[in-house]
Amino acid sequence: KWSVSCNIHPKRSGHAVATALNIFNFVMGGFITTISWFLATLLSIVCIVTLPLTRACWEITKMSLVPYGNDVVKVDDLENRSNSLLAAGGFLLNVIWFVIAGWWLCLVHIAVGIGQCLTLIGIPVGIAHFKLAVVALWPVGRRVVPSELARQIRNEKAQITIDRYRR
Repeated sequence: KWSVSCNIHPKRSGHAVATALNIFNFVMGGFITTISWFLATLLSIVCIVTLPLTRACWEITKMSLVPYGNDVVKVDDLENRSNSLLAAGGFLLNVIWFVIAGWWLCLVHIAVGIGQCLTLIGIPVGIAHFKLAVVALWPVGRRVVPSELARQIRNEKAQITIDRYRR
């Protein structure tokens, strides 16, 4: 007699789905965005002015490679502090980034996202690329974190906002 047991642990099955979607993403065009981000990272290293962008580029390169199971959050939310001097510098770096590489990386993500949305199974992956297209325009001040941590940060921020309105 054959017996098939299907004990699926919720967290493990979530990781399995994320892994499957990450593989699908890579095969169906994600490698193009990952290579584009890697080249942008190298460009940011070579150009002296954009050297501070290297960390942000590398973070988004990782996100482009494995978008499922990870999420992008603002550094201020992650570290629970704000610095106006760093914010001004980040704004200036983001403007420089937009001119040098942000717009073409955004277009690459949009093109790959449209291509993936043309297949029915690729719609969730295409939506992930549309979200990354927004990040491609303005990457400084962002960090890639596990999805669970990003969810926790958003919940804590929402709770702070709710508490502020209740006072």
